[in-house]
Amino acid sequence: MKVLVIGGDGYCGWATALYLSNQGYEVGILDSMVRRHWDMQLQVETLTPIAQIQQRIQRWKELTGKKIDLYIGDITDYNFLSKTLRQFEPESIVHFGEQRSAPFSMIDREHAVMTQVNNVVGTLNILYAMKEDFPDCHLVKLGTMGEYGTPNIDIEEGYITIEHNGRKDTLPYPKQPGSFYHLSKVHDSHNIHFACKIWGLRATDLNQGIVYGVALTGLLSDEIIKDELLINRLDYDAVFGTALNRFCIQAAIGHPLTVYGKGGQTRGLLDIRDTVRCMEIAIANPAEAGKFRVFNQFTEMFSVGDLAIMVQKAGKAFKGKAGKDLNLAPDDLDNLDNVKINYLENPRVELEQHYFNAKNTNLLDLGLQPHYLSDSLLDSLLNYAIKYKQRVDKDHILPKVSWHR
Repeated sequence: MKVLVIGGDGYCGWATALYLSNQGYEVGILDSMVRRHWDMQLQVETLTPIAQIQQRIQRWKELTGKKIDLYIGDITDYNFLSKTLRQFEPESIVHFGEQRSAPFSMIDREHAVMTQVNNVVGTLNILYAMKEDFPDCHLVKLGTMGEYGTPNIDIEEGYITIEHNGRKDTLPYPKQPGSFYHLSKVHDSHNIHFACKIWGLRATDLNQGIVYGVALTGLLSDEIIKDELLINRLDYDAVFGTALNRFCIQAAIGHPLTVYGKGGQTRGLLDIRDTVRCMEIAIANPAEAGKFRVFNQFTEMFSVGDLAIMVQKAGKAFKGKAGKDLNLAPDDLDNLDNVKINYLENPRVELEQHYFNAKNTNLLDLGLQPHYLSDSLLDSLLNYAIKYKQRVDKDHILPKVSWHR
């Protein structure tokens, strides 16, 4: 099957492109490279050194003999997008090509507008391009669990059955997004739902939780995983760094773990290996024509405070075995002895203690076998954090973006 990965130079997109190519899919990457531009604007780099996309793709071909096509351009440019789709002729489109950071969208008016234009217009262009030339193509779109917010009832998978005044209907689940980024994802969901209904398109919206991890261990060969030209991003800054990845890097450099508020914010999480498997499962089991299908894509639920405590405990255990098993110098491990946790004033507007019970059975029913957060996974993250800790810019550890401004 031919699969176009939009946003294939990013964190989830790069891992997905390599995994699908390794599985025998004919893969194309479409990316504007704007994520790298935003890094330059913020004056921060990913912890892991990532090569240029052309070098990455060439190295992949050298190691595997598999070709990945590359198209560089912006999906908000409809002519470029339409031309690219006609050239590649995808049977499935995996859409990661969006600005993905809530703090980035809350920096100021310009970043809020840019986020919504980039995300909403880009997705709307994809829908029109599919309608015009590829009506049977299956859109697999990355959504977010953040669309739901933290309601005081169970979170269903996209839809909820309601009885009201003696009548009953199944309706899209109410959304309570927490940033202009999350709002853009809600707008996407509404637009995709509408397009499927009126044009008979097929789409799967994967409402993903917080992703952690770097390597696709067990899914790709050790030779590929150890090749630095193919390494994935590992963001640690307060704008693009997600909680667990960020905590591991803070532990490695001896910085207190930055928990916002009381730390009771509970979220769904999943391993990057499960992200790529979920994409493959959705592609292999496409939605029916005219159907907008929603899967909640996470495997476990943790509070932010609980994650910090897990990293604190894992640091001590890691130091005890890393010198022997991972050949790390003792000086590299000194900071893991006494990992501290700081509870900061919350820069976000959110409930810090709340009910959270989300359903996630659809992907499990289709065959997902989850990787659960474990000591070995934390060891892997800490290992990357220790190896590249000299690349950390400590000026980007603490939050600089506030929802209150």
